[in-house]
Amino acid sequence: VQLQASGGGLVQAGDSLRLSCAASGRAFSSYVMGWFRQAPGKEREFVAAISWSGDSTYYADSVKGRFTISRDNAKNTMYLQMNTLKPEDTAVYYCASDTTSPYTIQLHRAGGAYDSWGQGTQVTVSS
Repeated sequence: VQLQASGGGLVQAGDSLRLSCAASGRAFSSYVMGWFRQAPGKEREFVAAISWSGDSTYYADSVKGRFTISRDNAKNTMYLQMNTLKPEDTAVYYCASDTTSPYTIQLHRAGGAYDSWGQGTQVTVSS
């Protein structure tokens, strides 16, 4: 599956953004999907994951209550709604897919569990 992330931009603290991840290729609707981010000088970190059906989600503590992950399998697209953004949310955001375990119920926070990655979209939050 090929992934294309979009929707990043420059916003002020407290604003909202919605990221999208469009998928093409193989059966998007059967895969766990995730969002990760990497800030300058820092390691890539897990943000959120969603099950193939969209019924289950999993968030990093740092974004819980502010970010919402969702997916529309009919449109082969995953979303990340980001509210109440903070300067520390500034990073390049990547979407990823675990195509090795179709219809799994396990949601992973480890980047190594995902085998397909998008190119990233920059989110910058000014204070």
